[in-house]
Amino acid sequence: MTETTVERGGGRVTVDDKAMINCRADVNQLLPLKYHWAWEKYLAACNNHWMPTEVSMQADIALWHAPGGLTDDERRMLKRNLGFFAASESLVANNIVLAVYRHLTNPECRQYLLRQAFEEAVHTHTFQYICASLGLNEGELFNMYREVPSITDKAAWALNYTRHLDDPEFRTGTPERDQAFLRDLVAFYVVFEGMWFYTGFAQILSLGRRNKMVGIAEQYQYILRDESIHLNFGIDAINQIKIENPHLWGPEFQAEVRSMLAEACELEIAYGRDTMPQGFLGLNADLCEQYLHFIANRRCAQLGLSPVFAESENPFGWMSEAMDLKKEKNFFETRVIEYQSGGSLSWD
Repeated sequence: MTETTVERGGGRVTVDDKAMINCRADVNQLLPLKYHWAWEKYLAACNNHWMPTEVSMQADIALWHAPGGLTDDERRMLKRNLGFFAASESLVANNIVLAVYRHLTNPECRQYLLRQAFEEAVHTHTFQYICASLGLNEGELFNMYREVPSITDKAAWALNYTRHLDDPEFRTGTPERDQAFLRDLVAFYVVFEGMWFYTGFAQILSLGRRNKMVGIAEQYQYILRDESIHLNFGIDAINQIKIENPHLWGPEFQAEVRSMLAEACELEIAYGRDTMPQGFLGLNADLCEQYLHFIANRRCAQLGLSPVFAESENPFGWMSEAMDLKKEKNFFETRVIEYQSGGSLSWD
């Protein structure tokens, strides 16, 4: 910042000056905090620091190369799962860095976004580490989002909501453009990180429960705990924007959001059927469809919307335990707020 861009003698920022979007207050002034929930999530994320190389892959390598170690269905699922996540983490990171950070005009929210961007880099590193450890075909894994239709369809849907990433002229400030930004937040926080990742998590953690690919399963647990904060930050950001800009959340837009969730759910169900055409022990596409309906309705409730699907039970009750640091906390009903560094996490 040069002297000519500094407002000499400018007034100090007050809490009331701050806003989520279209705020003219100085974004370089972190304090006083207005959104303590954003700062708390930043601190929680820092406490949850981990790196993929902390996790041993020796058992996974042995199982992957052992004749009959995994069934053909398990190998197919695992490769496509890794292929989807490898591209998805980059898509999310690009959206955070190139769009969300620019248009959220609040410094404590931006502080969290900086941490989230780093975590997305760690997640991408994770898939590189898994790929290198197992000796997978790098080109096949990282280009799978262009080669496997069920993954391509999801990537294409997501890219439809990031058209303004490449538009340097895009700015919030009108109801239409503010809604475009809000739509982007729903697509990436609620759908991508809050729905689409969960089939993949269930698949890998199901293997881990049967003592298969335990190193990958452990890394996915770390990722899942990161994602639980990402999701809750996104939900809080969307709801705060709604409070400050109620005109953006009218009946038509609410109907559009519900339609987005329903459409995204169908794409994820198709992905589940592609990755698990026959299913394997304890997991199949029908159960994943029920699971997605449960999650979609949960996301609607978090946004204050009526459910998209008929009431559905969670078929994977064990997923709640896999997500929790402490068993008394239920991921779907409370926010996970007790984190510790990756090397000292207890799985008991």
